[in-house]
Amino acid sequence: QVQLVESGGGLVQPGGSLRLSCTNAGSTLGFQAISWHRQPPRKQRELVAAIQNSGKTNYANSVKDRFIISWDIYEKTVNLQMNDLKPDDTAVYYCEGRGADGIDYWGNGTLVTVSS
Repeated sequence: QVQLVESGGGLVQPGGSLRLSCTNAGSTLGFQAISWHRQPPRKQRELVAAIQNSGKTNYANSVKDRFIISWDIYEKTVNLQMNDLKPDDTAVYYCEGRGADGIDYWGNGTLVTVSS
């Protein structure tokens, strides 16, 4: 059973950094792609960054040059390094994996709060 688990969220001051991690704590199912989404308070969920198993990445314009997504194949973890965080980055961050079986799997989310 696939179980994506996010970690690394928390409270950080503006300008600070956090690193989120997404790990498959369940089966050994491979993934075609992993992406991070976020849902700010009272807003819709939006794509933040995605990485394919080829290594190709893409980012939302709002996080380009600040966030970096990376895939540690050996640790089976996808990390999202978030730098120069802004209050607008406050959201619940979700990990989504497109499995080799073609199914999309979601984690339960981790809260990131950017506030002084």
